[in-house]
Amino acid sequence: MAHPHLATDYVRMKQRRLDYHARVLEFFENYDLLLTPSLSVAAFPVERLIPEHWEQHPWDWLRWAGFSYPFNLTWLPAATCPSGFTRGGLPVGLQIVGGHRQDKKVLQASRAFETAQPWAQRRPIE
Repeated sequence: MAHPHLATDYVRMKQRRLDYHARVLEFFENYDLLLTPSLSVAAFPVERLIPEHWEQHPWDWLRWAGFSYPFNLTWLPAATCPSGFTRGGLPVGLQIVGGHRQDKKVLQASRAFETAQPWAQRRPIE
Protein backbone atom coordinates (compact mmCIF):
# COMPACT_ATOMS: atom_id res chain seq x y z
CA MET A 1 0.00 0.00 0.00
CA ALA A 2 1.24 3.47 -0.83
CA HIS A 3 2.14 5.80 1.99
CA PRO A 4 -0.59 8.35 2.66
CA HIS A 5 0.26 12.00 2.25
CA LEU A 6 -1.26 14.65 4.45
CA ALA A 7 -2.35 18.10 3.35
CA THR A 8 0.39 19.49 5.58
CA ASP A 9 2.95 17.45 3.60
CA TYR A 10 1.64 18.99 0.38
CA VAL A 11 1.78 22.52 1.79
CA ARG A 12 5.32 21.96 3.10
CA MET A 13 6.52 20.63 -0.26
CA LYS A 14 4.82 23.48 -2.12
CA GLN A 15 6.63 25.96 0.14
CA ARG A 16 9.97 24.22 -0.48
CA ARG A 17 9.36 24.52 -4.21
CA LEU A 18 8.61 28.24 -3.88
CA ASP A 19 11.72 28.75 -1.74
CA TYR A 20 13.82 26.95 -4.34
CA HIS A 21 12.25 29.07 -7.09
CA ALA A 22 13.21 32.25 -5.21
CA ARG A 23 16.81 31.07 -4.82
CA VAL A 24 17.13 30.24 -8.51
CA LEU A 25 15.70 33.64 -9.44
CA GLU A 26 18.48 35.26 -7.40
CA PHE A 27 20.97 33.74 -9.84
CA PHE A 28 19.24 35.48 -12.74
CA GLU A 29 19.56 38.86 -11.03
CA ASN A 30 23.25 38.72 -12.06
CA TYR A 31 23.18 36.54 -15.18
CA ASP A 32 21.08 36.50 -18.34
CA LEU A 33 21.34 32.78 -19.05
CA LEU A 34 22.55 29.56 -17.49
CA LEU A 35 24.19 26.94 -19.73
CA THR A 36 24.33 23.31 -18.64
CA PRO A 37 24.75 19.93 -20.27
CA SER A 38 21.39 18.38 -21.17
CA LEU A 39 22.30 15.17 -19.34
CA SER A 40 24.94 14.21 -16.80
CA VAL A 41 25.85 11.10 -18.80
CA ALA A 42 26.60 10.47 -22.45
CA ALA A 43 23.68 9.48 -24.64
CA PHE A 44 22.80 5.80 -24.62
CA PRO A 45 21.02 3.57 -27.14
CA VAL A 46 17.37 4.47 -27.63
CA GLU A 47 16.34 0.89 -26.84
CA ARG A 48 17.52 1.31 -23.24
CA LEU A 49 15.57 3.01 -20.46
CA ILE A 50 18.71 3.84 -18.50
CA PRO A 51 22.42 4.19 -19.25
CA GLU A 52 24.23 0.87 -19.62
CA HIS A 53 26.48 1.41 -16.60
CA TRP A 54 23.57 2.55 -14.43
CA GLU A 55 22.73 0.33 -11.49
CA GLN A 56 19.71 2.27 -10.25
CA HIS A 57 16.11 1.53 -11.05
CA PRO A 58 14.93 2.68 -14.49
CA TRP A 59 12.67 5.31 -12.91
CA ASP A 60 15.60 6.90 -11.09
CA TRP A 61 16.14 9.27 -14.03
CA LEU A 62 16.63 12.27 -11.76
CA ARG A 63 20.23 11.21 -11.19
CA TRP A 64 21.24 11.20 -14.84
CA ALA A 65 18.79 13.83 -16.11
CA GLY A 66 19.27 16.13 -13.15
CA PHE A 67 19.93 19.26 -15.16
CA SER A 68 16.38 19.54 -16.49
CA TYR A 69 13.93 19.00 -13.66
CA PRO A 70 15.09 21.95 -11.49
CA PHE A 71 13.85 24.31 -14.18
CA ASN A 72 10.61 22.41 -14.64
CA LEU A 73 10.05 22.82 -10.89
CA THR A 74 10.75 26.54 -11.03
CA TRP A 75 8.72 27.28 -14.17
CA LEU A 76 11.74 28.74 -15.95
CA PRO A 77 12.19 28.57 -19.72
CA ALA A 78 14.80 26.18 -21.04
CA ALA A 79 15.78 24.71 -24.38
CA THR A 80 18.17 22.00 -25.45
CA CYS A 81 20.33 22.39 -28.54
CA PRO A 82 22.47 19.76 -30.22
CA SER A 83 26.06 20.62 -29.39
CA GLY A 84 28.11 17.77 -30.74
CA PHE A 85 28.68 14.06 -30.57
CA THR A 86 30.53 11.68 -28.29
CA ARG A 87 33.50 9.73 -29.62
CA GLY A 88 31.02 6.92 -30.16
CA GLY A 89 28.90 9.13 -32.41
CA LEU A 90 25.99 9.72 -30.02
CA PRO A 91 24.53 13.21 -29.57
CA VAL A 92 25.41 15.64 -26.79
CA GLY A 93 23.08 18.47 -25.84
CA LEU A 94 23.48 21.96 -24.41
CA GLN A 95 20.68 23.25 -22.19
CA ILE A 96 20.03 27.00 -22.20
CA VAL A 97 18.01 28.32 -19.24
CA GLY A 98 16.60 31.80 -18.79
CA GLY A 99 15.09 33.78 -15.97
CA HIS A 100 11.42 34.32 -15.28
CA ARG A 101 9.49 35.15 -18.47
CA GLN A 102 12.70 35.21 -20.50
CA ASP A 103 11.47 32.70 -23.09
CA LYS A 104 12.41 34.99 -25.98
CA LYS A 105 15.98 35.34 -24.68
CA VAL A 106 16.30 31.54 -24.43
CA LEU A 107 15.03 31.10 -27.99
CA GLN A 108 17.34 33.83 -29.29
CA ALA A 109 20.34 32.22 -27.59
CA SER A 110 19.33 28.82 -28.96
CA ARG A 111 19.11 30.21 -32.47
CA ALA A 112 22.47 31.97 -32.12
CA PHE A 113 24.14 28.80 -30.87
CA GLU A 114 22.65 26.66 -33.62
CA THR A 115 23.75 29.25 -36.20
CA ALA A 116 27.30 29.25 -34.82
CA GLN A 117 27.41 25.45 -34.46
CA PRO A 118 25.24 24.05 -37.25
CA TRP A 119 24.43 20.40 -36.63
CA ALA A 120 21.34 20.06 -38.83
CA GLN A 121 23.14 18.02 -41.49
CA ARG A 122 24.85 15.69 -39.01
CA ARG A 123 23.15 12.63 -37.60
CA PRO A 124 24.02 10.26 -34.77
CA ILE A 125 25.36 6.85 -35.67
CA GLU A 126 22.85 4.26 -36.84
